[in-house]
Amino acid sequence: MAAGAPLTARHQHTNNQEHLIHQFEHLRHKPPTSLIEERLLILACSPLRSNVNLSTIFRTAGCCGVREIIATGNPKLISKIARDGTEQVTLTARNSLAPALKKLKEEGYTLVGLEQTTNSTELSHYLFPKKTVLVVGSEREGLSQECLDLLDAVVEIPVWGMPYSYNVATATSMAMYEYCRQHPTG
Repeated sequence: MAAGAPLTARHQHTNNQEHLIHQFEHLRHKPPTSLIEERLLILACSPLRSNVNLSTIFRTAGCCGVREIIATGNPKLISKIARDGTEQVTLTARNSLAPALKKLKEEGYTLVGLEQTTNSTELSHYLFPKKTVLVVGSEREGLSQECLDLLDAVVEIPVWGMPYSYNVATATSMAMYEYCRQHPTG
């Protein structure tokens, strides 16, 4: 079988050579995979400069089964970008992130920052606890020292080129997906 070939592909042998025949049918708006239990991932966002980024994070959160995003600053969603995420995910607006993080920590959540720091762990090497708050920094400044001081762990995503980091919505999407990969049923 060819490297990377799916297990469900059908094969045909011709002239002692193996040829892979793919039969794919587009499934537009395939129903979501059911979760066995509620996903215990909350996102907490520093003030984001771009409503496009926040709206993109909402769309991804909806796809991942995340039910709450805490956002600071003046959060506004663009419905054409956030799409059904606005119906699936609750937006909790706060004036400051630190008090919300302290309360969640008291409720037993592990606070995991998404940031480039000393002593951070590469995202692919970090095992997310089920009950996690993913704390996201702003586009330019990242996470404040006040927030960094509250965190239980920090994950970062390696880059292999320029610029030095991923867009905040892209990085948050990658981290949410990794959490979901580790906890696929909720």
